[in-house]
Amino acid sequence: MCYDFFMNYIILDLEWNQSSTGEEEVVKILPFEIIEIGAIKLNSSREKIGEFNELIKPQVYHEMHHITKKLIHIKMEQLENEKFFPEVMEAFSDWCGEDYIFCTWGPLDLTELQRNIRYYGMRPIADRPFRFLDVQKLFSIACEDKKSRRALEYAIDFLKIEKDIPFHRAFSDAYYTSKILAVLDEKVLRNYSFDVFHIPAGRDEEIHILFDTVPEETYAKYISRGFDDKAKAMNDRNVVSTKCFLCHKNLRKKLKWFTPNGKHYYSVSYCDRHGFMKSKIRIRKAENEQIYVVKTAKFISEEEVENIISKQEKAKQQRKEKRISKNQNHRS
Repeated sequence: MCYDFFMNYIILDLEWNQSSTGEEEVVKILPFEIIEIGAIKLNSSREKIGEFNELIKPQVYHEMHHITKKLIHIKMEQLENEKFFPEVMEAFSDWCGEDYIFCTWGPLDLTELQRNIRYYGMRPIADRPFRFLDVQKLFSIACEDKKSRRALEYAIDFLKIEKDIPFHRAFSDAYYTSKILAVLDEKVLRNYSFDVFHIPAGRDEEIHILFDTVPEETYAKYISRGFDDKAKAMNDRNVVSTKCFLCHKNLRKKLKWFTPNGKHYYSVSYCDRHGFMKSKIRIRKAENEQIYVVKTAKFISEEEVENIISKQEKAKQQRKEKRISKNQNHRS
């Protein structure tokens, strides 16, 4: 797969089944078993050039979960004569070809696809983070507030795209996702995402990327290698450094790293040339049980700086109240 230059878009959607009881040991390894792969292939001009649609015979969960049955209207008996996942996945990989980028409605499909690939001991899609297009996110960037995440049918209605086949099957949802992708502005497609099922294995694989499609919304993103715990991550120089992503100068922090909730950390630094820069760290758990960091940085106004200071003061007050309450409970 080529990550920098690609010829085709592979718009992928999956349907999966799950345990009806949640008690099987395998649930920890394979929470969702894929029972259908649907995909549309578009060329570099975003014109349809192929389609893929295959049902899969389950090998793990042999009872259809009631939610799955209600949503996609498939009975287990319909899958009995289908091929097993490894054979369908091999056919899908061959159909995808070499030069392409995956496109999905949200990030979950790629996660579950890779979990199924791992379960069967197949060759992974990649052994490190790779780029893909989250069309759900791109729709929000192009049409709404950049933060909301809408249902696929909502986006189809919003864009006034004809609904000519039913929703909630792998192929149909891939089909509609491709319709949305085809009408988005070319610039929006530069806002790609990274799949991190396999996090960077070392410092040399860490991701440093600048998103500058809209000058007033330019921001930098960093994805770290894995750490054994949060303390080690927050003691790493790469993680906590605040360097201007435009002039590359090391910046002094005006507001040191603080966390309002133990998962997100914020800081504010100042660049003489470009102004106040907000940095945000998100602590994430990787598939291999390590934790990793996603850090973003962007320039903000003085008003936004005041908002962050208020957030810090609120976090301090909450911690103080928590300590007082704890001491009172201890005395009683």
